[in-house]
Amino acid sequence: MSEFKAAGDRIILGDPVPWFSLPVVTGGSFDLQAAAGRWVVLSFVGSLADPRAMAEVAELGRLSAAFSEDHLIIGCLFTGQASDTDSLGAISSGTLSFLADRDGAVSRSFGAAEMPRTIILDPMLRAVADIAWDIPQGHADMVRNVLQGLPRVDDSAGVPMFAPALMVPRVFSFGICDFLIQFYETQGAVDSGFQFDIDGKTVTLSDWRLKRRSDVAVGVPEVRELIRDHIVRRLVGPIERYFQFKVTRMDRYVVACYDSAVAAHFHRHRDNINAGAQHRRFALSINLNKDFEGGDLAFPEFGTKGYRPSEGGALVFSCGALHQVTPVTKGKRYAFLAFMYGEEDAVRREGNNAKLHAGELQYDASGRDRLFPEEVLRQDIPSVA
Repeated sequence: MSEFKAAGDRIILGDPVPWFSLPVVTGGSFDLQAAAGRWVVLSFVGSLADPRAMAEVAELGRLSAAFSEDHLIIGCLFTGQASDTDSLGAISSGTLSFLADRDGAVSRSFGAAEMPRTIILDPMLRAVADIAWDIPQGHADMVRNVLQGLPRVDDSAGVPMFAPALMVPRVFSFGICDFLIQFYETQGAVDSGFQFDIDGKTVTLSDWRLKRRSDVAVGVPEVRELIRDHIVRRLVGPIERYFQFKVTRMDRYVVACYDSAVAAHFHRHRDNINAGAQHRRFALSINLNKDFEGGDLAFPEFGTKGYRPSEGGALVFSCGALHQVTPVTKGKRYAFLAFMYGEEDAVRREGNNAKLHAGELQYDASGRDRLFPEEVLRQDIPSVA
């Protein structure tokens, strides 16, 4: 759940809505925070034993067929048990999902406990319409009219949107870029997974439908020092100047490759949602080459615009921002990737070791993630009277 709350168990138009996660009848889960970046329709229909609920569901199915999932998705939330999940699965699609709110907790938080309703959210997950079943104009007709009038996602704000990301050119020289690409090619890359929480514990999983990328972790001290030196001299200052935050630590020194041969990509996600990742402040992506197509970063909450640093250039953005890497369609995209944070975050990270699943690497705050190890050395030198 996000920090956003409904006021008195009702949604206020214009306000952000609470985040939630619910199981989907066809399998998996629906995470509202990851659904941002398109119009989101949440239809609270109550118990499916109600004949009207099934009539509304049928109408939602017809409506969903007119839209693409890049433009709009519909989540139909029902309470209690569904007697025929097979029939719900048969009409499910990329734009229509059936979500099991069995105890009704999410429905209550959206003010739908007493009267079923449909709430429509903009691409930043703020309520723009609240249509109750008892609306005089007719619920289904009103929902249809609103959906047909929704503009393209890129036009949802009325003006062009730009992600709050920092682009800094020439952080790495061409020579360093070429060296890191060769380092990747000679070290033996492994499939890159992603973090997922199971029973409150963070574990690393692999699912090529969501992420396809190969990584080489940089463990060679001399190579890490080369990277660290350039980050400190060329990037820490701009981050502090434009984001008003002093980064002092950086972990996960990784050289990554998105290969068009496997349509490499990374589905929409946020980097600090998982229990073991709450310390992360900024994500860093430095492109090491330019001879590829696709593979751009995109921030769906701010439209479909792609962001691509120049060769050796960095893109820095908040780990709380929803983002994705579009499929590489030609060539290979090589990049250096890391996460950046501060001293208080390091303390939090060490404290969150208890939230890591067995087998995940435990964090030591005195480890190698410091960007300014010389400051620690100065602190250890006794003063001379």
